[in-house]
Amino acid sequence: MSCTNKLKLARVAAGDLTQQELAEKVGCSRQTIHSIESGKFLPSVELALKLARVLNVRVEDLFKLEETIS
Repeated sequence: MSCTNKLKLARVAAGDLTQQELAEKVGCSRQTIHSIESGKFLPSVELALKLARVLNVRVEDLFKLEETIS
């Protein structure tokens, strides 16, 4: 399985926040936001919940598990 995300879309929809602005609101680095958006890093449950709260969406709207066909 792999995890996909719509963090960048949600960030833009929530007032065109920059990565830095979002990072400051949730207490992480801009690099962490970039890594999540590019699919290189999966956030902790705590960070995922903070992101959803700040962006006013459900965690399920930000992150989705995709079945991979073997």
